[in-house]
Amino acid sequence: MGIWVVLLIVLLLINVLFAAVMVFLERRDTSATWAWLLVLTFIPVIGFIIYLIFGRKLSHRKIFDWKGQEKIGLRESTDNQISMIRQQEFPFSDRNVAKHRDLIYLLLVNDGAILTQDNEVTLFTGGHEKFDALLRDIEMATDHIHLIYYIIHSDTLGKRLKSALIRKAEEGLDVRVIYDAMGCRTTKKSFWNDLKSHGVKVWPFFPSKLPLINFRLNYRNHRKLAIIDGEIGYIGGFNVGDEYLGLDKSFGYWRDTHLRVRGKAVFAMQTRYIMDWNSASSASQKLDYQTRYFPSFHGKGQTSMQIVSSGPDSEWQQIKNGYIKMINSAKKSIYLQSPYIIPDASLLEALKIASLSGVDVRLMIPNKPDHAFVYRATTSYCGELIESGAKVYIYDNGFIHAKTLVVDGEIASVGTANMDFRSFRLNFEVNAFMYEKKIAQKLEDIFLQDILKSYQLTAELYAERSIWMKVKEGVSRLLSPIL
Repeated sequence: MGIWVVLLIVLLLINVLFAAVMVFLERRDTSATWAWLLVLTFIPVIGFIIYLIFGRKLSHRKIFDWKGQEKIGLRESTDNQISMIRQQEFPFSDRNVAKHRDLIYLLLVNDGAILTQDNEVTLFTGGHEKFDALLRDIEMATDHIHLIYYIIHSDTLGKRLKSALIRKAEEGLDVRVIYDAMGCRTTKKSFWNDLKSHGVKVWPFFPSKLPLINFRLNYRNHRKLAIIDGEIGYIGGFNVGDEYLGLDKSFGYWRDTHLRVRGKAVFAMQTRYIMDWNSASSASQKLDYQTRYFPSFHGKGQTSMQIVSSGPDSEWQQIKNGYIKMINSAKKSIYLQSPYIIPDASLLEALKIASLSGVDVRLMIPNKPDHAFVYRATTSYCGELIESGAKVYIYDNGFIHAKTLVVDGEIASVGTANMDFRSFRLNFEVNAFMYEKKIAQKLEDIFLQDILKSYQLTAELYAERSIWMKVKEGVSRLLSPIL
């Protein structure tokens, strides 16, 4: 046996041993551990490089150090609400809210997500209406504008937003923008430079510190928030770009769900934003608690709401846990929309048990993939859910990007988190959990209208897929924990 063969064998053994030790030491769930071991074993050396870039977990302690603070202005309120709910003394606004005290308590304890009960909520399902409203609110701003988006393109819509922000910065307002370095990798540098040169404060989230290499590439800030004067907030699925207005022919009409909120829930959005800003910005630009960011006002709405964040820095998977609690509470119906449905074992079993218990479980996914590998994993899981009695609909009127969950026409969640491993474990996400029948039933009605623009993926139709498609689904599903 030649020296090079021996050297190669030794190198492969070291690769597998070292990789296995790293994977197990990082205490992943079993499915993710096996997926990474397969990659590391069958793609030696290259697989290890891929693991270093995409696979390593973030240290909880390290990310908290980067934040360098607790949740501004909300800790006392959170502790007070927890105590009052424990003692059965919390003044819930109505019976429907009180009915879901267990879910409210879970999100309070897991995430410090305070319950606010004075929110006015406007629903958007189209990009034109959402961005027209946002640009109007920006134009009316008098103190500050805080934006964070996963994607901001330097196209027509991006330039409209840029012009609006520059105008307000020149008027003397504090204007801040956070963008995800990976999501905005194709955005022209001149776009950001124009904003900065006119007084807009701009920072990327998790940029690469080395040319062509980013060891935090797998951890993306997928949040989409806009806060205007601390009183108006936007949260949902729309990024900034012409395709979100339906102008990309490959996707067609872009169907999403976004919220405009006016009320005390905006304080929670502001807190989330300040924490993200302080993680991304330089020491000289970090923000402290200021009353201007949390103005004294009373919302005129009746929607009870919690703003829930999660990410790889979280001790718990808060949004996923909220979903499971919602699903387990269902008595009549579960309506779920997501471009990707790749649940872990706990979510999958919760959906299957609900369906097998007679709950009307309906899921809706796009008819075209924006990520083919992920889409095949999605159809694989949908097939399993169909076997349990769930109904799966393929949206056929463009591309559906909405991330909504509605249970029994009573409670709902809308936000940035997809129903997949990435959103629950790898991305930084934020969702609004709402406890009002009017909003929940409106989201149900929207779902039913979307069904008219969809076709059902029946068990018979699913069984007709080719052998090659079954192979692609199998491989995609096997690797889905690390997609």
